[in-house]
Order: sequence, then structure tokens, then C-alpha cells
Amino acid sequence: MLSFNKSPAHTYEERWWSSDDSLRLYARDYAGAGGGIHLPVVCLHGLTRNSADFEGVAPYIAATGRRVIVPDIRGRGFSDYDTDPKNYHLWTYAKDVLDLCDGLGIARAIFIGTSMGGLTTMVLSTLRPALIKAAVLNDVGPVLSAKGLTRIAGYAGKNRSEIKSWHEAADYARLHNEVAFPDYGHKDWMAFARRLFREGDDGLKLAYDPAITIPVSAPTSPAVYDMMPLYMSLSTGRPLLLVRGALSDLIEDHEVKVMQGISPDLTRVDVEGVGHAPMLTEASSKAAVLEFLQDLP
Repeated sequence: MLSFNKSPAHTYEERWWSSDDSLRLYARDYAGAGGGIHLPVVCLHGLTRNSADFEGVAPYIAATGRRVIVPDIRGRGFSDYDTDPKNYHLWTYAKDVLDLCDGLGIARAIFIGTSMGGLTTMVLSTLRPALIKAAVLNDVGPVLSAKGLTRIAGYAGKNRSEIKSWHEAADYARLHNEVAFPDYGHKDWMAFARRLFREGDDGLKLAYDPAITIPVSAPTSPAVYDMMPLYMSLSTGRPLLLVRGALSDLIEDHEVKVMQGISPDLTRVDVEGVGHAPMLTEASSKAAVLEFLQDLP
């Protein structure tokens, strides 16, 4: 069952729905401008991130007349944490997204998936192929570089309860993400920190359950599971756009070439000066996303 209320800024409605295992989950719902009839866009975030990652993306897509739905995947943002960490895997996430789409009456959409969100989109293409008209994969593919996975594993799930101020949170954000955004300044890192952290009664906390990394060695983990059949499912008969950070350590050039070999019509855009993963607000990535959407119903 879905419920909603307006955000303080009135730029989106806050949606709430229940998973089939009774978690209360959250999403942002941006109305498309102009009242035109277009397919909606569903944006799925990465492993340790949340719907705030698309706060600069959803408005420019909504301005083209498309409704934009951005959920907090379970265990992140305002969505409930799962008491059973074994449920933190791609198939559970995909099922939650299907429940959200069903509740909103969305039978067909365009998906934008950053990192884990792109992998979840691949799973969705096997569970309900008719749901996905087209997809944007943001710095992710069916084969992931061990270098990037190792780097992410070095900080993901290791919460920092001692962070007391937003300046300290910005320092934390820079420490773990400067490799991806070497040109960011302090203002950028402060904005980044406000997407990563939430204020609580006992200070600042990372906006995700540290237990999300526990199933990393499970058979459904992309680190050990063969995602290639799922990518082949997603790429069959659908337009795809791959946005890749030119400095990415998660999807390297030879891995992209494998994807292009499977999907000759895959459109590729490399974002200079950025690693994993582009924010999709960079000039080149924004232009690529808008051009891709322009050719879709």
C-alpha cells in the first residue's frame, strides 16, 4: 500500500510503500513538467547511497515532461533496515522495485541504474521483461573490476559513529571518494556529505545499514555470480546507454568492450575527470542522458 506527502521544497512527493516482508520503504516522486504523455523514469542508486544521489538529476529529467521515481532501496536512506542481512541482495531489491511500480501503476518505464542500481536493472529484465523499455547503466556492467570492488569493500559497511559535524562528514566523503572526483572542492564535499549522512539524536550517521555488505560473498553477489546472462537479457531488444567515468576503477575499458561486443548498438559516453560513478550532472553525462531520452516515447 502506497502513501505520500509533499517534500518541504515541494519539488517531489514522498512515497511510502510496504514490501512483501512488511518493511516500510521510501521513494521520491517527481512530477513531469508540462503534462505530456511520456514513459516515466525510475532511478536506482548504488550500494551505499540513496535517493538523494539523484537530487540534481531528477529535476532536469522531469523538466522534459517525464515523471521520475527514485526509491531508497531497503537498508538505505529513509527505508527500513532489514533485520535479516541475507535479504540484502539484488533479487530482493528487484522485487521491492516491482512492488513499488505495481503500487504506482507503472507497467513500463525507462531505468537509470548507478552501480548496484544497474545490476538491479539487469535482474528486473529477467523478472519482468516488459517493464523496461530502455536503460541507462551508470558506470556498471556484468563484469566488475576487482580493483574497484576491493576499494569499495575497504570502506562500505564500516560506519563512523564518531563523526560530530558536517565538516567532519565532508572530510569522510572526500577520503573515500576523492579518487572518483579529484576536482571537487570543499563546497562539493559538503554537498556530497549531506547525501551520505543523516542527522540523529546522537550525531551524524551514514544513511545506510552497515549490514548491507554482509551478503557480499553470497551466491547472488555480483562479485561471484555470473551477471552476463542478465546483461544479455537487458540488452536484447532495448536501447542502452552506458555512462562511464573515464577514471573508473569498477568498469575498465576492456570490460566495456566485452559489453559492446554483446550489444553492438550500445551507446557509450566517457565522462572525463570522473571515476566511479558519475553523478550524471556533469555536462557530458547530462547531455548524453537527455539525448538518449529524447529518442524514447
